[in-house]
Amino acid sequence: MVQIVDQYGRPLNREVLKSPQTARVAQFTRQWPSHPSLGLNMRRLPHILQAAERGDLAAQADLFEDMIERDGHIFSEMAKRKNALLTLDWSIEPPENATAEERKLAEMVSEWMKALPEFEDITLNAAAAIGHGFSAQEIERWELEDKVWLPTKIVLRPHRWFSTTPDENDEIRLSDGSMNGAELWPFGWLVHTHNAKSGFIAQSGLYRVLVWPYLFKNFSLRDLAEFLEIYGLPMRLGTYQAGATDNERDALLQALVTMGHDAAGIIPEGTTIDFKDAASGQSDPFVTMIDWAERTQSKVILGGTLTSQADGKTSTNALGNVHNEVRHDILVADARQLEGFYRGFIRMLLGINGYNVSSRRQPRLVFDTRALENLKDFSEGVATLVERAGVETIPVSWVHKKAGIPEPKNGEPVLKRQQALPQVGLSQLSPYRSFAALSTITDEIDDPAQVALDNAQSVPDAINAAMQKLIAPLVTALRDGTSPDDALDIVAASYPTLDDTQLQQLLAQALFVADIWGRLNADS
Repeated sequence: MVQIVDQYGRPLNREVLKSPQTARVAQFTRQWPSHPSLGLNMRRLPHILQAAERGDLAAQADLFEDMIERDGHIFSEMAKRKNALLTLDWSIEPPENATAEERKLAEMVSEWMKALPEFEDITLNAAAAIGHGFSAQEIERWELEDKVWLPTKIVLRPHRWFSTTPDENDEIRLSDGSMNGAELWPFGWLVHTHNAKSGFIAQSGLYRVLVWPYLFKNFSLRDLAEFLEIYGLPMRLGTYQAGATDNERDALLQALVTMGHDAAGIIPEGTTIDFKDAASGQSDPFVTMIDWAERTQSKVILGGTLTSQADGKTSTNALGNVHNEVRHDILVADARQLEGFYRGFIRMLLGINGYNVSSRRQPRLVFDTRALENLKDFSEGVATLVERAGVETIPVSWVHKKAGIPEPKNGEPVLKRQQALPQVGLSQLSPYRSFAALSTITDEIDDPAQVALDNAQSVPDAINAAMQKLIAPLVTALRDGTSPDDALDIVAASYPTLDDTQLQQLLAQALFVADIWGRLNADS
């Protein structure tokens, strides 16, 4: 009997098909975030980071979640980066030089992946690893349908539920109360580790870089709020008479506080309140620190600032385009790492369904991260290279790839260029056609005018030969003194000898010969 193993070679624990691993650990239902951002200062923050480096991720994970909830700028920029992944098309591709069986297997895996519930949520939850360094989604339920095992419920678990073993292969473990934590069940978890920065898992998330700008920004926000409260209101001084009782003094103080917020209050008789001018001060230093922190956050998350912050001074369209290119590079990098995550997932699906396929020859999920060319500019450039520069080594497959146009499969219908009728007039032809090619075209339509030119006849003779049959009766009648009306009758009487086709051909030949004569003698 073939043993079923996951992408790490671990055998299937059939308990995972009955219930999730976390259902066995009751303590998770009683854990609540500690919100370490409350009262966070320069002394507490290093201790939180050091604990995570030793494997205890709970406080660091809670701090990261607080950062997302309390700092709208971090939330917005991270949402841009993660949601960009949902704009990418994806496909399941067979390996290089795939056999018919491997292509069929890829099609089957594609059907499996499309049948997954909320594929987009799986991608977004995996992208949470960009900030935390890892994400762990538990497969709560497997179901067998049409002899195929597929997960039907996948849930992202809080990052605080996990720990790491930096001294033992830096594995992600479930914090079940044991010293090193419980090993994650095979076929029970989808774990994605994202190297946003190099280091152990606890250090590899972007939020590790963002904690210091977050801290300094919050210091400045607190100071700015205090500044506005103190310096934005006038100073109020209350005086009371000597011998005032404690109740009278308390009433006066309460009146001072009330008038600061409500602009109304009562005071005992014999006391007075004196309003002073508001103290002078500048809020610019606090705003400058906040602006620095947000710009640093944008650079860390998106690689630049001009795609998120426009100050009207340094922001230009050119610089914005450069920063958008940087964002595309980051998107490609994130997508490539997610492809590795799905490679393990596909390996798991193949294993649980009894397909023993080499990891090197298994189907893979590929995100389409190509930066497509502008079709108009690209097509004109390729046409220029081929027709004018004579480049004959451009593969058709490369054109399809750059333009984002898939190659037809299985005989599916394709668009075709409409065949244009050959033009007789030279002015209707492309200026890049050679006279040899022109001669070929005219030979195909048996043009008498072209034959006349090829036989070195003069252009006037050729024109006369082409037009004589049409206008000769009219000229003869007028020379014989026939009136114009009678001459037209003679032409009308002779017209039946020329059908419409002959008439049109004669006119086309005459115009064609005149066009050539004018072009050949334009400079003479």
